[in-house]
Amino acid sequence: MDLPEDSFLLRIHCGESDRHGNKPLYEAIVLKARELHLAGATVLRGSMGFGATSRIHTAKVLRMSDDLPVVVEIVESRENIDLLLPHLEAMVENGLVTLERVQVLMYHSKSAEHD
Repeated sequence: MDLPEDSFLLRIHCGESDRHGNKPLYEAIVLKARELHLAGATVLRGSMGFGATSRIHTAKVLRMSDDLPVVVEIVESRENIDLLLPHLEAMVENGLVTLERVQVLMYHSKSAEHD
């Protein structure tokens, strides 16, 4: 699969405890992206953050949170991101979705095993 040099970075900020159906939201988003044959998705778990409610979520030992911040990142062509956006509209009840232009310098894999 090729990515155009001028691509887009889609970021979905949500909480670890956010759900879509019977799955964590971040997992449902990644599975939908794969189903739509997008180039890839990465889930990043934050150690601290806050969102619209201004409630602090942290991984500090004395203040263990069961709702740490999570970011799903997807780099894709605008056309393929547009395929995912209607699904995100239905899936993301709480969170932040952003889109920015990025320049893809390299995207390849020596083997299909490392997907």
